[in-house]
Parts: sequence; structure tokens; C-alpha cells
Amino acid sequence: MDITNDPDFRNFFRTQLDLERGYEILGNLRRTLWSFSDSYVDLIRSGFEQILADENFGPADYEGLTDIEFPDKETLHAYLRDMYDYLFGDAPEQPMPPG
Repeated sequence: MDITNDPDFRNFFRTQLDLERGYEILGNLRRTLWSFSDSYVDLIRSGFEQILADENFGPADYEGLTDIEFPDKETLHAYLRDMYDYLFGDAPEQPMPPG
């Protein structure tokens, strides 16, 4: 299944990482995500893992989810890895999208 078609996964990107909120680096996103149910957090983690592993997921796909443009696939995947490390690892700060 293509995770980007899952309404809950799409909604996370649309409400938390979209053009309007994606540049608000307030340090609350991790806490916000982890306040939801374990199954929701697992869905978002699994979804990040799927799009990071998907060689076909690129800037146009991300822009379709968030309205944020990335110059190339490498920049996008570096950002997504950093976001994954912030949300699910020990990265101290939320990464900033380009621009």
C-alpha cells in the first residue's frame, strides 16, 4: 500500500508540515505527535520509513502533501531523514525546509 494515500498520514503532513506550519520551528512538533495514540505514532513512523526507502518519492510528491518545494530529491531526503531523527530519534531541533 502507498502510505501517501493513507488519510491519517496525509493529514499529518497537511496539518503539521505544510507551507504554513512547516517553517514554524517552535520545538513542539515532537511533543504534539507523541501526544496522539501509539497506533497513530506508529503509522507516522512507518510512513516516514516507507517514503525514505522509496526511490520514487521525490519533490513533486512532497509538494503534493505540503505545498513546500524542494530543489531536488537529495535535499528532500536529507530533510526527511533529519525530520525522522527529530520526531523519532534524538535530534535536538526540528529541521527547517528550504527557502
